[in-house]
Amino acid sequence: MTTSSSLSPNRTVAANVRTIGAHLRANGSAEHAAGVQWFFKEAVRSHGWYTAPLRAYARAVHRALAADPAALLNAADALFAGPVLEEKILAVIMLQPSLRHFGGAEFRRFEGWLAHVSSWADHDALAMCLIGPLMADEPGRTRRVFAWARSRSRWHRRAAAVSLIHGVRRGAFTDEATRIASALAEDDDDMVQKGLGWLLREWGKVRPQETEPLLLAMRDRTSRLVLRTACERLPAAARARVLAK
Repeated sequence: MTTSSSLSPNRTVAANVRTIGAHLRANGSAEHAAGVQWFFKEAVRSHGWYTAPLRAYARAVHRALAADPAALLNAADALFAGPVLEEKILAVIMLQPSLRHFGGAEFRRFEGWLAHVSSWADHDALAMCLIGPLMADEPGRTRRVFAWARSRSRWHRRAAAVSLIHGVRRGAFTDEATRIASALAEDDDDMVQKGLGWLLREWGKVRPQETEPLLLAMRDRTSRLVLRTACERLPAAARARVLAK
């Protein structure tokens, strides 16, 4: 069985990535892999790993490579650029223990990963676990979301909303979230709509007095999917007002 013990910063990136891929292929579940597709509209390649074992393996990979940050990041780069779901998710999780050491260079690197997103699962892992926390650490980075909101890529537009959630939960990014809600209100892509609804729902959980007026103002411009998602955690009376026809 291939394990993390054969990983090393002294090996090439390609060798480490082959080792990781071999381990994921050898220890997944074919039955679970077949069932994974049910959660996605687009075709997804999967080795059939469950979340807890994948997280445990990601921690082991981090321990094996973290002594050389470049080796760790380069391996993650290669994994996220690949087509397999667990390899992409692993690329994100294996970096989380080093997140406090990352700055502008890493933020730009992870922004580049948006071009390699293939499903909502790897997108949300990237936006929630790497990009979002780095925005919360340096709020000036939020200016990138306005460029993403104008992108032809559904995943960039979804990231414009989802990457703000980390900060919104902390009571920050009110202005940014308001502008992004306006920019994406009429987007007709369901992945973008769900991302925007998610942002507004998380905002409403902490400050419903701010989100209800916004939702009422955009009610005639946006989809019912956005409104229903955004209202899930609002008080019942506020939810009824927003969803009234």
